Amino acid sequence: MDWPIMVFGAAALALLIEKFTGYPQAIYSRISHPVVWAGRLITYLDQKLNKPDVSPLEGRARGVAALAILIGAAFFPAWMIADILSHWRLGWLAEVLLATTLIAQRSLKDHVLDVHKALGRSLPEARRSVSMIVGRDPSNLDESGVSRAALESLAENSSDGIVAPVLWYALLGLPGIAIYKAINTADSMIGHKNTKYQWFGWASARLDDVVNLPASRLTGLLFAACTPSRFKEVFAIMRRDAPKHQSPNAGWPEAAMAAALGLRLGGPRSYQGESVELPWMGEGRTTLTRADIIKGVKLMTRAMLLLSFALLLVAIL
Repeated sequence: MDWPIMVFGAAALALLIEKFTGYPQAIYSRISHPVVWAGRLITYLDQKLNKPDVSPLEGRARGVAALAILIGAAFFPAWMIADILSHWRLGWLAEVLLATTLIAQRSLKDHVLDVHKALGRSLPEARRSVSMIVGRDPSNLDESGVSRAALESLAENSSDGIVAPVLWYALLGLPGIAIYKAINTADSMIGHKNTKYQWFGWASARLDDVVNLPASRLTGLLFAACTPSRFKEVFAIMRRDAPKHQSPNAGWPEAAMAAALGLRLGGPRSYQGESVELPWMGEGRTTLTRADIIKGVKLMTRAMLLLSFALLLVAIL
C-alpha cells in the first residue's frame, strides 16, 4: 500500500467495516479466530518454557524467547500475505477485511450491552454477564458496581481492543496489527504479577505497556473531544487522575470516560476474594445505574467515528 493515503484510509475503512460486521460467527465456527490461534501458541510456549525452578534471570530470558517466537509467528505470515495482496488489483480491500478480524469494536459493544440487558432482568444474571469482561469478583456487586465494572472495561478495551490495533495498522500495515494483537494476547494470558508468571511474563507485560502507551492517551483524548463543551474540564481531569491508576495506560481512557460522563470510576473492588483499595477517577456520581452503560457505549461509538474521520483526514492531507 502507498503511504500515507492508502494506509491511513485503509485503517479508517477497516474500523468502519468492523463496526457493522464484527467477526462473523460462521467464520468463527469453521476456523476459530486469530487471537485463539495466538492463545494456543502461548499456552504451548508456557508449558514448554515456563519452569518454576529457574532463576529470575533465566525466567525472564525464557519469557523473552517465548515472546520473540510469538512475534515471529505473527509477523511472517502477515508480512507474506500483505506482500502477496500488494500485487492484486483489489488486494488492498482484502487486506482491510483481514485487518477487521483483529479489531474488537463490535464485540466490545455487544458484550457491554449484554451487561445492560442482564441488569434489566436480574442482578445475578448481570453479575454473570459482567464476569465475562472483567477480572474482579462480581459476586457482591450491586447495580452500581456492575455498571461501574462494565464502563471501566469499556473504557480500557476501547484502547486495547480498538484504538491500539487500528493505530498500529495505520502505522505498520497488516504486520503491525498482527504483532500488536500477539503482544496484547500474551499480556492477557501470562503478563500477571503472580508466582507463576512474575518472571516468565515480565517481557510480555512490559512490551504491552509500551505498545499501548500511544493508544491509551489517544483514546482519552477522543473521549474528551466528544464532549466539546467540556473539553478542557475532561482533559484536565484525565491528566490529573490517569496517573493514579496502577496501570500506566488504563487510567487514561478510564479517567476520560469518567469525566466525560460525569461519574467516578475506580475505587475499591475485590479480586479473587481479596479486597483492593484503588483510587477514584473523576468528580461525579459514585452511584451508577444501567442507564450509564448506554451513555458509555454512545460515547465510545462517537469516539470511534471521530477516529475514523481523523484517519481519513490524515490520509487526505
